[in-house]
Amino acid sequence: MYAYKTEILMVGTKWFSDKADTKDIEALDRLINERAADGWELVTYDYMATSVQIKGAFVITFRKRQ
Repeated sequence: MYAYKTEILMVGTKWFSDKADTKDIEALDRLINERAADGWELVTYDYMATSVQIKGAFVITFRKRQ
């Protein structure tokens, strides 16, 4: 059996594009590596842009064997 944990990682402000950039990916990598060090395994993630294309976020789900 697994325990699951979902987090939202807000990304930087976007002015001309709603796409993730290098800084956003670095923040995502940092979070994944921090959780992995605590025994969490990445299950899935998705990038969500906002309708106004100013702020977006990653939704990340991890799991850990209980």
